Amino acid sequence: MKKDIHPQYYPKTKVSCACGNSFTVGSTKEEIAVEICSACHPFYTGKEKLIDTAGRVDRFKKRAAKKTDFKGAKKTRVKKSK
Repeated sequence: MKKDIHPQYYPKTKVSCACGNSFTVGSTKEEIAVEICSACHPFYTGKEKLIDTAGRVDRFKKRAAKKTDFKGAKKTRVKKSK
C-alpha cells in the first residue's frame, strides 16, 4: 500500500446545525456546518415544514387546482365533413 495518500482523519469532528444542535462524528474535516439535522428535520420530528423557494409550492397548488377544475368538464368532439 502507498504511504501518505490518505487524508487526515479527525475522530471527534464537531457538526453544528443551523437550529443550534451539535454532535460529534468521525470525518476528514475538523468542523462541519449543516442546515438541517435529525433534531430539526421534519421526517424525524413529525412536524411538517414547507420550505418554499421562490413560491414554488404556491405555483404547484395553483396548477393542481386548475387540473381538478377541468376534470368535471366534458369534452365535445366535432366531426369534420368530407
